[in-house]
Amino acid sequence: MFLDRAKIIIKSGKGGDGHSSFRREKYVPAGGPDGGDGGKGGDLIFEVDEGLNTLVDFRHKRKFAAQNGEPGSKRKCSGKNGEDLILKVPEGTIVKDASSGKVIADMSGDNRRQVILTGGRGGLGNQNFATSTMRAPQYAQPGRAGKELEVQLELKVIADVGLIGYPNVGKSTLLSRVSNARPKIANYHFTTIHPNLGVVDLGEGRGFVMADIPGLIEGASEGIGLGHEFLRHIERTRFLIHVVDAAGVEGRDPIEDICNIEKELSAYNQEIRELPQVIAANKVDLIYDASESDNLKRLGEEFEPKGIRVFPISGVSGSGIKALLYYVAEQLEEMDSEPVTFPQEYFPDEELVYENLPYTVEVEEDVYVVEGPKIERMLAFTNLESEKGFAFFQRFLKTSGVLNDLEEAGIQEGDTVRMYGHSFEYLK
Repeated sequence: MFLDRAKIIIKSGKGGDGHSSFRREKYVPAGGPDGGDGGKGGDLIFEVDEGLNTLVDFRHKRKFAAQNGEPGSKRKCSGKNGEDLILKVPEGTIVKDASSGKVIADMSGDNRRQVILTGGRGGLGNQNFATSTMRAPQYAQPGRAGKELEVQLELKVIADVGLIGYPNVGKSTLLSRVSNARPKIANYHFTTIHPNLGVVDLGEGRGFVMADIPGLIEGASEGIGLGHEFLRHIERTRFLIHVVDAAGVEGRDPIEDICNIEKELSAYNQEIRELPQVIAANKVDLIYDASESDNLKRLGEEFEPKGIRVFPISGVSGSGIKALLYYVAEQLEEMDSEPVTFPQEYFPDEELVYENLPYTVEVEEDVYVVEGPKIERMLAFTNLESEKGFAFFQRFLKTSGVLNDLEEAGIQEGDTVRMYGHSFEYLK
């Protein structure tokens, strides 16, 4: 079973409650408070597992929660920390916030392990609240709640080169001939139902990873057939090989096929449409005289003036394939070798902690005053003197909606914003 999308609910562990107790010994009548602290809740962590290639493990189970921290106990004993929950995913998995679609983590490249939700902090025992005037505090702090979030998992295969084209044009045959991949091949439509990866080795340390993207059809960008399921796998590729049936075995026009698929790519993601590509005119072994082939001539006349090379090849006999592969390798060597990754857009530990706390925006003598527990708590935990801390605070103001509320209140560039003793000049 191949599964490349899953929606699950994840939750970090709650911090253990602090304990309230007092030292009781026979000859110590006023021993004082000795309640221990609660343990920290477990983190929710995603980790890449090289042995996985699907998200099928998330098919039948939707809720995953880390362990809660244990409460503190008497004699100043701290509670045990909750165990972290590590969810194993295949390389190339994107973790998104289900409601907004923003990226939380891209489990690829150097990112092999990421804490998505941190566990709640353990509460302090009553021993921590003893003062010179309050020697017998009855109060112990409760543990902080864990964070819960619904996330969308999407698997996008990681390959340098993507083979695209209509069904049954020979993509799987080509991949099996040039790489170590052994895809299922047969003479009927949609034999390939999930992407196949293969390593192309050209010797002397040269080579690249190639993916056979299952056959696309008209309407794929609108989700017709398995369109979206297949199109997302092209997003990480750096180069495209558009495979067409130059022999016209099924009576299809290869130029029309290319134009239709380019239209689907543009509708799905314009950046994919702009990727460099070549055309592999396959099945020339079925053409009696390739030099006189009308389809090959038309392909060259249509696309080579646009800078798109056309390579006549045969996935069966192997003719023309070597020239195609070396050309692709040369193009890749001239391109940026950094893998395509997706930056983090959603920061659960920042946004979930403050999202339910209120704040107000008021105008007092041309000064915009922003107050409320959400703002006060953020300022208490943020070092505005550091560049990183100030950037963190700016991102908080934007994602929490404070900047939008200031603009609705009529703030202009250069106006003053005051927040609990801090004054800022508003700049767009």
